[in-house]
Amino acid sequence: MSSIILNKAFPEDLDILQILGKETFSETFAASNSKEEMDLYLEKSFNKEKLTDELNNPESYFFIAWEEDNPIGYLKLNSGTAQTELQDHSSLEIERIYVKSSHHGKKVGQLLYEKALNTAQELNKAYIWLGVWEENHRAVSFYKKNGFEEFDKHIFRLGNEEQTDLMMKKTLNK
Repeated sequence: MSSIILNKAFPEDLDILQILGKETFSETFAASNSKEEMDLYLEKSFNKEKLTDELNNPESYFFIAWEEDNPIGYLKLNSGTAQTELQDHSSLEIERIYVKSSHHGKKVGQLLYEKALNTAQELNKAYIWLGVWEENHRAVSFYKKNGFEEFDKHIFRLGNEEQTDLMMKKTLNK
């Protein structure tokens, strides 16, 4: 495997992020959800207007993982009021870490997570947090392995369906 490079994403990366977002979310969750609910979610969450707003938000950070000229995963972080829930200025939210299924098990997710951790430290955050679907055992295990602990639950809407996410956080050493 060639080396993986992480680059900050900018508004001109919109099309890449849209395709990568839809593809990786579908690969991860399509088998566990109806096509109708998946289609609703993908249209709502990855339309050009929404992604443009997110890319232009100074409190959100996107990074794309590249293997040569191929985007293989991405990371979305939120601070301040861009956070989906807590909006604690001492925290950083990992909203998305997604990797193409062809690259699962190749440490791409770990590289993206380490970028999130480094970003949190650079921004002098006290902790990082995220929500992860309780049925996504692979991801829950990944976050536990990286020192996250469950502290609450919340509802995640996939189309018209409500699913339970575990809210997990990791306190950072200053």
